Amino acid sequence: MIPDLYLADLEAKPAALAGLADALAAADPFSAIPARIRRVLLLGMGSSRYAARVAALRLRSAGVDAVAEYASAAASYPPDPGTLVVAISATGGSRETLDAVARHRGRSFVLALTNAPDSPVTEGADLVVPMLAGEERGGVSCRTFQHTLALLLALADRLSPADLGPSGDPAVPADPVAPGDPAAPGGLVASGRDVPGLLLRTAEATADLLDRRDEWLAPAAALLDGPHGVYTIAPAERLSSAEQSALMFREGPRRPADACETGDWAHVDVYLTKTLDYRAVLYPGSRYDEQAMDWIRQRGSTVLAVGGEVPGVADRVRYRHDDEPDVALLTETLVAELVAARWWLAQG
Repeated sequence: MIPDLYLADLEAKPAALAGLADALAAADPFSAIPARIRRVLLLGMGSSRYAARVAALRLRSAGVDAVAEYASAAASYPPDPGTLVVAISATGGSRETLDAVARHRGRSFVLALTNAPDSPVTEGADLVVPMLAGEERGGVSCRTFQHTLALLLALADRLSPADLGPSGDPAVPADPVAPGDPAAPGGLVASGRDVPGLLLRTAEATADLLDRRDEWLAPAAALLDGPHGVYTIAPAERLSSAEQSALMFREGPRRPADACETGDWAHVDVYLTKTLDYRAVLYPGSRYDEQAMDWIRQRGSTVLAVGGEVPGVADRVRYRHDDEPDVALLTETLVAELVAARWWLAQG
């Protein structure tokens, strides 16, 4: 891993997002998924699993039977032709993901989501969807994490529970949905969401943070630079932001860091504010923001809010379109990524 190349990878985010937006506007990468699937199983490790868990929650909220699993789990759903398995690996070589997907090849419908289209995860896959994130020369998953989230949101918005096979119905193979036909019968229908437009707004938000970093980056890095590590907090719907941010602090500058869901914070992390110089990044948007902030204010802890206005925080970083939850989901980790890059480069 190389810190200056990692920073260059972050700076290339807007252009990569624009390229992905163009690709999605030109064609639906999920059009070959069979019609009557009954279940979605997302498999991955690290950043891939963070993104998968957010997508699975979104699918369940739409009435789709979906779960995100550690690829390393010894057991999960059994192979079944009515199951869509989404194997996520940026490099295409994650050992745990390869082991997990091997149980499903030829027995479930396997979709490989990867930034390396000729990698091992694509072998025997029924469908390969490239992330189109470009080479990450810094060796850290940053653009691939963002593109994984974007593509999983596109997949979630295309799956229609009304067209999934009934529970308990043996899987019935069906013809793929005709590419370019949003009214075609089967498991995929147009949701009405303009995903390419969302990605272009995300590119604008990302560019805004990059262009204005001289204003906010040094103060944010100084505020979070404490003796007891960094803690990251986000609502369940965007928990991947907290998890990815904590990972960036660990992976680059090797700082202690951990993530927590906002509502759960009052049950598991509140105790740390009593004994540590507690410093946190808060991604607002949970109905439980104030519950957490009440404790934080009482104990004099230090919080940086990213997007939105939160009473009692030490500082805040705003950016273009940060009032849109999906733009926030795809953008907000850049703040932690740039702080991590700054600390990492300072180590020499």
